[in-house]
Amino acid sequence: MPTTHMVAMRDGVRLATDVYLPDGAGPFPVVMERTPYGRHETSRAELTAANRTPATRAELAARFTADGYAVVYQDTRGRYGSEGRFVKYLSDGEDGFDTCAWLRAQQWCDGRICTMGLSYAAHTQAALGCLDPPGVVAQVLDCGGFANSWKSGIRQSGAFELKQATWAFKNALVSPEAEADPVLKAALAAEDICEWFTRMPWKPGHSPLRHHPDYEAYLFDQWTHGAFDEFWQQLGIYTEGWHARYSRAACVHMSSWWDPYPLTATSNYTGLKRAGRGPQRLILGPWKHGDRSDRVFGDVDFGLDAPLDSWAGDWPSYRLRFFNHVVKGAPLDEPAVRVFVMGGGSGRRNAAGHLDHGGHWITASDWPLPQVEPTPFHLHSDGRLDRAAPTDTAAPLAFDFDPAHPVPTIGGAMRGRGTRWRGRNSSAASRLICRWRHAPTCWCSRPGRCRRRCRLPVRSRPSCGSPPTARTPTSPPS
Repeated sequence: MPTTHMVAMRDGVRLATDVYLPDGAGPFPVVMERTPYGRHETSRAELTAANRTPATRAELAARFTADGYAVVYQDTRGRYGSEGRFVKYLSDGEDGFDTCAWLRAQQWCDGRICTMGLSYAAHTQAALGCLDPPGVVAQVLDCGGFANSWKSGIRQSGAFELKQATWAFKNALVSPEAEADPVLKAALAAEDICEWFTRMPWKPGHSPLRHHPDYEAYLFDQWTHGAFDEFWQQLGIYTEGWHARYSRAACVHMSSWWDPYPLTATSNYTGLKRAGRGPQRLILGPWKHGDRSDRVFGDVDFGLDAPLDSWAGDWPSYRLRFFNHVVKGAPLDEPAVRVFVMGGGSGRRNAAGHLDHGGHWITASDWPLPQVEPTPFHLHSDGRLDRAAPTDTAAPLAFDFDPAHPVPTIGGAMRGRGTRWRGRNSSAASRLICRWRHAPTCWCSRPGRCRRRCRLPVRSRPSCGSPPTARTPTSPPS
């Protein structure tokens, strides 16, 4: 069983911290994860291809303590057992630094700290890494670490990700404030989040989060800062601004083609390597967010080799080998870069009804891949991509679009698991999707020469002057 400590930060706020120690006198190197999802709660991603039941925090800790590591799980500020006001992402740099300082002052810590975690727990790692805390020697950043959250993660090149709104609502429901106040919790639970998406735009005081001002406030801070300004250059959401002063820890950056964070992983890998920080490694798989041990996503089967387990054994084993390499000098026969190249299957339905798309892993010494040259392709009016640019007299490619009624995604970079529209919200969701799919307006590939009336201002369209770039064979750009 762990021992629980309330660790004081520089402003006096105390964070709930569980410590699991190995047998023996110590001192020990530390493996730490900082999470907003509950230091006692089981992470749905801590499973393997062989065992589909996620490991509990205690079970995962046992894997590391058996090899001589102390394991630390901490609730981030304002979440679960920790004190303080929750402001998403922005307190994790200083809180992480202060936690590392506390760890190094403990008699059972030998001064060396490894960090790990998925998604938000990868963001917390990068945030503390930006401040270069003493003792941090290794980091495994799994699907996160915000190289530039305006480009990818909170916004996508400026376009706000509405999953930030659903995340705020879902997590306000389990916030310490809601757990302590039945009236607040009932008010939040009574809101129909799907119905709210038919009543856009939201405003402060006119949103499903109006019952919880702290969560509403941070959400609208993200939502209303549309331009790339000082807001987006804050510690915790802008790692590329700290690359030159980042920790010299050895790092693994992992993401996947259907995850929101391949740009974060590749940008942090290249930026930190260019800045001469610690050794950097990169893994890019064919998975959705955190689903590294799966092979089928939606209708598509990427084959037996798709799971990370096909070459790593499993994810806990890989992390342990990496930490042992850094901390204990154990050999690690791993390339700097592993990338899954999709394609090569028959394209037909297999016995399970999935499309046999296939794929294979390649290894490399660096990223971008040394043997690959960026190649521009141009979109033509007949829908094809071609290396040749359209002529000045070519007909524009146009389709209907109304920003008030956008078409919802049915694929792409996905962070959830399974169907989201369930229960009492399913009817509202059905009406919402139908409405989104039948909305008329014009979107042109050549807005300057459009012969149709467009409701969408030219300045809010993506630039037509920057053609897409192919970076790896048959793989989407990162």
